[in-house]
Amino acid sequence: MGTLFLAESDVRQVLDMPSAIERVRECFRQLAAGRAENVPRHRASAPGAVLHTMSAAAGYLGMLGWKCYLTTKRGAQFHFGLYEQATGQLVALIQADRLGQIRTGATTGVAVDHLAHQQVDEMGLIGTGWQAEAQLTAVAAVRRVHKAYVYSRDPERRREFARQMQSKLAIEVAPVGQPHDAVEDLPVVITATTSAQPVLDGRWLAEGSLLCAMGSNWLGRAEVDVEAVRRADRIVCDSVECCRREAGDFTTAIELGVFDWSRAVELADVVAGRAMGQRNPAAVILFKSVGMALEDVAVATLVYERAKAQGLGRDVDL
Repeated sequence: MGTLFLAESDVRQVLDMPSAIERVRECFRQLAAGRAENVPRHRASAPGAVLHTMSAAAGYLGMLGWKCYLTTKRGAQFHFGLYEQATGQLVALIQADRLGQIRTGATTGVAVDHLAHQQVDEMGLIGTGWQAEAQLTAVAAVRRVHKAYVYSRDPERRREFARQMQSKLAIEVAPVGQPHDAVEDLPVVITATTSAQPVLDGRWLAEGSLLCAMGSNWLGRAEVDVEAVRRADRIVCDSVECCRREAGDFTTAIELGVFDWSRAVELADVVAGRAMGQRNPAAVILFKSVGMALEDVAVATLVYERAKAQGLGRDVDL
């Protein structure tokens, strides 16, 4: 049996957000039960290029996998390799840009479902890029959102993003002229930018709100400021180990004595019911995600199963 090669077009045909959310939710539940293992991202740098590698084992699925991608000034190329535990076979090689976008959004969807209040009809989003699309889609999949306020620095870009997402999701998406207009008085706020400096002031956050910061996965970058960390009654990470390596949002807060890692809670423990989610109506919760290969394995397995069933992709000998 050869290896099934799946292009981005194949992934788009078979992958939807609600299914990805359920696969990611289950991977966190299984991680809490000790039936999965995640290895944090490692990076190798050369002038003008960075190679990123990460891997995980999902024993509950009988699958293991790695993601490898290179970033340069010209962009990034993502690939994912999926292995079958029982045979040791590389069963799929997947172009993984869309895969990564959807699994990142799905992780936020799981966090919102477990941490946000049930009655969420409005939300805020800072960022209008590739990942922001999936973030908004994921929240709309787990809550009955009627209106989203969206900010980014480019007025034309945010207007176009609002138009496209309003048509796609059939909800009102309103572009706003200032970042605080996408934060103040809103129950769920997401930052999804490539900014190295904070784009959100913690003083803007409403009581009882959930802030999901997912744009930065470098220690030298921070989307949210020290006040946001200070105001958080609870801080939940997709992986505390990965966030300690990569979450620059906490760097200054640690230096100032505002935060230490003993406060951080694993999302896996929240999903498994071992750590409480949103309970106090006035509590501010900060969810920080940097991305985990286990999420990729869970969603890639779904993509592989559906592609095989539909006869997509092509077999290659490796």
